[in-house]
Amino acid sequence: MSGAVEVGIIMGSRSDWETMRHAAETLEALGVAHECKVVSAHRTPQRLYDYATSAAGRGLKVIIAGAGGAAHLPGMAASMTRLPVLGVPVESKALKGMDSLLSIVQMPGGIPVGTLAIGKPGAINAGLLAASILATHDDVLAERLDAWRARQTDAVAETVED
Repeated sequence: MSGAVEVGIIMGSRSDWETMRHAAETLEALGVAHECKVVSAHRTPQRLYDYATSAAGRGLKVIIAGAGGAAHLPGMAASMTRLPVLGVPVESKALKGMDSLLSIVQMPGGIPVGTLAIGKPGAINAGLLAASILATHDDVLAERLDAWRARQTDAVAETVED
C-alpha cells in the first residue's frame, strides 16, 4: 500500500474491530491506503466531530463507519462531512444486528449513508464499494479491482465435484 490515506474506517468501539477488520483487509488486498480509528458517537462526540469535519481536508475520499446497537456513528459522521459514508451494521447480541441495520438504513432525507449488510459480509462489501468509488478516478486501482473480481469469478467451481 502506498500513497495518501484515502479511506477512513471508524468504529464505535474496539470490539467492533472483529467485524471492521474485514473492510481493512479488503482495502489492503486492493492496495488502498486507509486508517482505522475508534470513534464513538455517544462516548467520544468531540472525537467524532473532529474526525468527520476534518476528513475531507485531510485527503480522505470515503468513510466506512461500523456501529452496533443504536448505531448512530455512520449517520452522525455523514451529517458532518460531504464525503460518502458507508455504514456497516455490526452484529449485536440482543437483536443479531437488526437493530444496527435499521438504525443505519433509516436516515432522514438529506443525510445519505450507503448501508451494507450486517457483519463480515457488509464490512467486506464496504471495502469493495469504497475501492469502486475511488476507482472511478484511478485507472490503476480500477485494474486491481477488475483483477480481484476476476479471481473471485475464477474461484467458483462449475460442478459439485470440484
